[in-house]
Amino acid sequence: MEIVIRQEKPEDYALVYEINEIAFGQNSEAKLVEALRKNKDVFIPELSLIALYKGEVMGHILFTKITILTTDGQYKESLALAPMAVLPQMQLKGIGSALIKQGLKKARDLGFASVIVLGHPAYYTKFGFTSASYYGIRPPFEVPENAFMAIELIDGALKESEGVVYYSKEFENV
Repeated sequence: MEIVIRQEKPEDYALVYEINEIAFGQNSEAKLVEALRKNKDVFIPELSLIALYKGEVMGHILFTKITILTTDGQYKESLALAPMAVLPQMQLKGIGSALIKQGLKKARDLGFASVIVLGHPAYYTKFGFTSASYYGIRPPFEVPENAFMAIELIDGALKESEGVVYYSKEFENV
């Protein structure tokens, strides 16, 4: 199955909204994507990617800037992987994996050092994510420890990053 991953374009926005709405069974994530696009402090156009199969958009992934406030008062930039959506009928066909792999590669190429994700541990560990608690990184809300994960795109990037992740205000409505 040939999957093409490319940067989202404005003409893709309506389809991306629909894919997120269908994949999640409601529109909170779709509205989150729209709100994050408007926040130029966190939105990185090159990290809003779509997956095409036979020329049709089947999935979307978004990485946006977040901050880790370390216990020693330093601010470390990282990325949030959220949301990622694949149409239900196209799940388990490698589209999500292709989006994650290409997204992580692009983030590394752009000079980002780490990514944080809240998701299914059995899935995200396949890509090198590990519990964020390994680095002493905590979420700003209650979640199962093993579901809050991190990956270093640059070796040692999360060394001395013990602290709390801060997401942009747009995440408060999800």
